[in-house]
Amino acid sequence: MRFSIRAAPACLAGAALALSAGTLFAQTEVPNAVVANPIVLVDRIVAVINNEVITSRELAERVKSVTQQLRQQGTSLPPGDVVQKQVLERMIIDRLQIQLAKETALRVDDLQLDRTVSRVAENNKMSLTEFRNALERDGIQFDKFRDEIRNEILLSRLREREVDSRIVVTDNEIDYFLSQQGPPQASASEYNVAHILLQLPEQASPEQVDKQRTRTEEVLAQLREGADFAKLAVSYSDAPDALQGGAMGWRARDRLPELFAQALNGMKPGEVSGIMRSPAGFHVIKLIERRGGGAPAPVEQTHARHILVKTSEIVSEADARRKLNNLRERIVNGTDFGELAKLNSDDASSTKGGDLGWIYRGDTVPEFERVMNSLNVGQLSEPFATPFGWHLMQVLERRQADASGERKRQEARLVLRERKADEAYQEWLRQLRDRAFVEYRLDER
Repeated sequence: MRFSIRAAPACLAGAALALSAGTLFAQTEVPNAVVANPIVLVDRIVAVINNEVITSRELAERVKSVTQQLRQQGTSLPPGDVVQKQVLERMIIDRLQIQLAKETALRVDDLQLDRTVSRVAENNKMSLTEFRNALERDGIQFDKFRDEIRNEILLSRLREREVDSRIVVTDNEIDYFLSQQGPPQASASEYNVAHILLQLPEQASPEQVDKQRTRTEEVLAQLREGADFAKLAVSYSDAPDALQGGAMGWRARDRLPELFAQALNGMKPGEVSGIMRSPAGFHVIKLIERRGGGAPAPVEQTHARHILVKTSEIVSEADARRKLNNLRERIVNGTDFGELAKLNSDDASSTKGGDLGWIYRGDTVPEFERVMNSLNVGQLSEPFATPFGWHLMQVLERRQADASGERKRQEARLVLRERKADEAYQEWLRQLRDRAFVEYRLDER
C-alpha cells in the first residue's frame, strides 16, 4: 500500500470565519495602524461535498505537501493555480470515498492502525519514537499523520470491497490469455510507465468527446515539442496518479492494461505513445525504462505451517496474542508444533498440523507474506496479525521451481483480475463522483 500525507478531514463550517478588528475596537480609541486592515480572513470554504466542506486552509496544507513531493521527484511544477485545482479534485475524490466508507460502517480499529504506523516506521529504518520525532521536525503532527494513515487503510479496504472483490475472470478468458502469450522473454520484460488520462463522463455527448480529444491533442503536441511529461500529467491528467506525475511504476507487460501493452510494442525508452481511447477517456503513455527480457526466473515457493487464532466478541486481540505467546513458549521448550496446531488452530489446516503446503508469491495476504519472507528455514515467528486473526508461523523449507500448468492458470487469473480491477476502479470513481453533490467555491473571494 502507498502512504502519503494528505489533508486532515474537514470540519463542518457554515461559513468562512473572519475576525473584525473594527467591531472588536468599535468603542475604543486605537492607533490608525490597528484599524488600517479591519478584516482578517481566517479560513473559508473552497468546496462543498455532500454534507461536508473543504476549507482553504486544508487545501493549502495539501498543496504544500504535494508541491514538496513533486520537487523531491525533480518534477517541473505547473502554475500554482493548476496544482491547486488538481489537488482540490483529488481531495474531493478522497472525501467521497471516505464518506462512503463511514456510511457503510467500514472502520479501522486502533490496533490495526498502530500496527500499520509501526510498519511505516520500520520501513524507514526507525523506531516508532524516532519516526514520530522525525515527523514533528518536518512540521507534521503525529496525530494528524495517524489520521491520514487511517484514511489510507479505509480507501484500500473500500476499493477491495466495492471493486476488487466483484471482479470475475472466466476460464475462457484465461484460455484466450494463455493462447496469446508471446515468447517467454517478452512476458518477462518489465516497463516503467507514466500515464495521462483525460476522462470522459459516462454517456458523453459528441461535443464532450470532441472537446476532450482536442485537449488530448494539445497535450500530445506539447509532449512532441519536448514538454515535461510529469508536469503535464500534474496539469491535465484525471487519473489517480496525476499528482505523482502520472507515474505507474514498474509493471510486467502482462500486468498492464491491454491497451497500454499493445502501445508499448516497438516503443523505445523516452518515447511517447499516440492518443488511445478507452471507455474511461483518452490516454497518452510514456515509456520511461524497460528491464528484463531474459529467460523467466524460477518461481520461489515456501513450505510453511501456522497456528491461527481468530478474534471475536469473546476472544479479544490481546487474548489471541497472549494465547499464541504461550503456545510459542511451549514449542520452544520442545512441544510438537503440529500437535498444538491440531488442538488450537482455527482454520482447516489444523487437521494437517497447521501445514499450508507450498506457497507461491501472492498466494497469501501481504501481512502474512511479509513475515513469511523474513523468516529463515526452521525459524518460528513471533505472534502477528492479519485480517484473518493472529498467527504463529514456522517456515519448513524453500525451493525454486518452474510453474506448473495449473499454477500458470492461477497466475493468469491474477493478471486478468489486476487488469480488470484497474479499469473497474477508474469507472467506479467516475460513477461515485457523478452521483455526488459537489459545489466549487475556489474562485470566490
